[in-house]
Amino acid sequence: MSGINKVILIGHLGKDPEMRYLEGGVSVTSFPLATSETFNKDGQKMEQTEWHNIVMWRGLADVAGKFLQKGKLVYIEGKLRTRSFEDKEGIKKYTTEVVAENFTMLGRKSDFEENGDRSNGKGTTGNNTLRSSPDDLPF
Repeated sequence: MSGINKVILIGHLGKDPEMRYLEGGVSVTSFPLATSETFNKDGQKMEQTEWHNIVMWRGLADVAGKFLQKGKLVYIEGKLRTRSFEDKEGIKKYTTEVVAENFTMLGRKSDFEENGDRSNGKGTTGNNTLRSSPDDLPF
């Protein structure tokens, strides 16, 4: 039996998406996403925020880089991926990221129109949900 690796998040972007291009023009966008939950502790209302590293590839990355920005609310579906890298001192480090497979922009439609242009109604899909295909993933 194989396992299930599925992540669903609704949160706010912590900063504008960072877009870069790899060999062969492959686009990748990354940004931190904050999710918060509230709970009661000793009669006090408390809030806990978790930060998630989000990565999007190819077409999904292009759309995210165009329409998402710091503070926007977004629904993301994807999977967890842990990778290793060497830092500047040559020390091996590990990071866990959410590789997004699709996302839905939440909030007002005008929040996601290109360059804040509200006159033409362009800039979103019918239901604001954007998906990547399996061919878009680099692995």
